[in-house]
Parts: sequence; C-alpha cells; structure tokens
Amino acid sequence: MEPVVSVIIPVYNEEKYLSECIDSLLVQDYPKEQMEWLFVDGNSTDRTREILSSFSEKYPDLIKVLSNVKKIAPAAMNIGINDAKGKYIIRLDAHASYSSDYISKCVYYLENTDADNVGGVATTKAKNFMGNCIAKMLSSRFGVGDSQFRIAGNSGYVDTVPFGAFRKEVFEKVGLFDESLIRSEDNDLNSRIRKAGGRIWLSDEIKFTYFCRDTVKGILKMALLNGNALFPTITKNSGGMRLRHYIPLFFFLFVCLFPLFSLFFKPLLYIYFSILILYFALDFFFSFCVPKIRYGFVTFWLFPLFHLVYGLGSFISFFGIVLY
Repeated sequence: MEPVVSVIIPVYNEEKYLSECIDSLLVQDYPKEQMEWLFVDGNSTDRTREILSSFSEKYPDLIKVLSNVKKIAPAAMNIGINDAKGKYIIRLDAHASYSSDYISKCVYYLENTDADNVGGVATTKAKNFMGNCIAKMLSSRFGVGDSQFRIAGNSGYVDTVPFGAFRKEVFEKVGLFDESLIRSEDNDLNSRIRKAGGRIWLSDEIKFTYFCRDTVKGILKMALLNGNALFPTITKNSGGMRLRHYIPLFFFLFVCLFPLFSLFFKPLLYIYFSILILYFALDFFFSFCVPKIRYGFVTFWLFPLFHLVYGLGSFISFFGIVLY
C-alpha cells in the first residue's frame, strides 16, 4: 500500500485560480484513499471559502478546510503540519496546476533518494498579454538568476525547490516554519535542512504550471515585498538567502549611489555608464531572444523595473522596515 500523503495548501483570496488547482489534483494518479488535502484559509474575503465548501461537500473524506487567523503562509503551513496524518508532507500553491503524476513523483523521489525535501520545475504562465510578458521575465536567467526551478533546471541537488515535498520527520529535526518570516520562510527552512545535514532534490520529472501576477502593479508589489524579506531573513538565519537574493540590492545601490560618488571623482562616471550599457545590452538580448518578439518591447523595461523595485525592498529592510 502507498504511504499516506498530506497535501497542505495555504489559501487567501484565491477564487481566480482555486478551482483549476483543485481540478488538477482530482486527476492525480496517486490513490485518493491514501491522501488528505488540507486547505488552510487565511479568512478569505472573496469566494475562496465558498469554492472550498463546494468541493469538500463532494469529497468529504479527502478535503479538510482549516482556519489561519494570522493569514500568513508560514502560519498556515504550521497549522497544516500539526494536523497532518501523512508520512509525507507536500506543500502546494493555489496559484498553480499540477501534472497528473506530480504527487506520485514527489513520493517516488522521497523514497528513492536521500533527500528530505524534493520539488519540481515550473512552467510560468499567465492569462493575458502583460501576464505572459511577466512570465517570460520570471523564466529568464537575467530576470531571476540561477533559480533552477524557474529556469527549467536539470535534476540534481539544489539549495531550494518550490513549495516542497518533505519527510514529516524533518520538522521534528529542524523545527517548523518560522512565522516571523512572512515571505522567505521556505528559504529559511531549506537552509536549516541543509545545516542539519539534509539534502534537497530538484527533479525535472516533477512538473507544474505556475500562474504569475498579470499586471505591472502586481509584479512590482511582489518584487518589493520579496526584496523586503532580505534583512529580516539573514538576521534570523545568515544562510537563509543565496547570492541571487543580494544582487538586486547591489544593483539598486549602484544606480543610486554611483552618480553621487562621481561628484567627487569624475572617472567613476565612465564606470557607471559602462556598466549601465552592459546591463541594457543584456536586457536587450534577453528581451528579444524570445520567440515572440512583441514580448520584448515590454520585458525590456520590465527587467530594470523589477530589479530596482526588488532592490528597493531590500534597501528598506536594512532599516528594519517590514512591509506587509
């Protein structure tokens, strides 16, 4: 008999994507009688709860809805983990749909590798033109660095994976999600797993589709908030962030401070403009090397906006300002 799997999905105002997410779970090839789906709702104000109620009435032995008064993802995960009955904990996101073998492949790699956490690769999509431009940016090395799961990396041991499928005992070993870290809780947890001698496996056979923000305002807000997680995270856990998380801050400081320094040492202006020319040359290359050239006219200015706003969020966090 297959091991019991507890699937935990934090949700808050997910009416736009929730039904598609659940539909993809209903066609999983893993036995339903060996699963429980724990939806942890942060007091949604849209139709999220109504949609969950509709599905839970049809599948009362499969779907359970829990409440998360703190509304943040790490609290939702901890609520789910404490309620979970499974041997394995699989975290999912409502902003995504999953290949029919997603859960079975997660279980396979947990049982056939020495990894404490496994995950797969994302195909980032959206439902309108601007969203598809954003998806191209988030799938580019120039946009997100060496984040392997975003750029369709090959199977192997990595520093982090999206969402995560865990051996339940790992939480007894390294502790639960840190609820003081609102957005970087996964980076922190994976860092603690690695420090404890655990390993994290990325499989290119585990596939899902992630639906990104589909407006400029939405993606820049995400960049600001994610960047804002930098200093709170490294204050709690110095290994919780990787080099790619610092680069937007360096870029922001470079753009803002180098012109000031050049007032005292004019040759710095040559360095400044040389680096900017190189940046925009790379921007041009990664924007217009996509199959659909029309996306490039948007991503060309979206790349620097995303990088600068992410860096601004990190800069603000240095002064102890935490954004919500």
